[in-house]
Amino acid sequence: MMRTTLLLAMVISLFAAPGEAKTKRPPPVWDELGVETSIAFPNHGTIRNFEANDTRGLWIEDSQRRWYYAELLGFCQGLDFAQAVGFDTGGTSQLDKFGSIIVDGRICPIARLITAEKPLPRKERIERRNQVREEAKKAVAPQD
Repeated sequence: MMRTTLLLAMVISLFAAPGEAKTKRPPPVWDELGVETSIAFPNHGTIRNFEANDTRGLWIEDSQRRWYYAELLGFCQGLDFAQAVGFDTGGTSQLDKFGSIIVDGRICPIARLITAEKPLPRKERIERRNQVREEAKKAVAPQD
């Protein structure tokens, strides 16, 4: 009898718990954006996702859903179409401005790694970049 009561209580608690777990937590927000930082233990699953910013940089999402931006020292060929990238920490346990991103066997050194917001979708970024270029052309072009 005692065993049946205990089993019944456990089953009820299992069905009651999901209702409480469904409350959605807001995504974590940085205290300050644009501050140099590092990502601890990138080889132990702390990097969740990435998104390229053409060939100039890389947004990196950690396992806590915080975003970083890795500004590269120069042009990184193939980064904008990469399906996978590697991270070289230089023998330390953290990814920072002394690390590199590896794309198709090419090493792309990081100039700085800063805290960032979640990037805009790729289409929106391209549209905004094109708008800025058009406005710059109008500002520079001679007016008759």
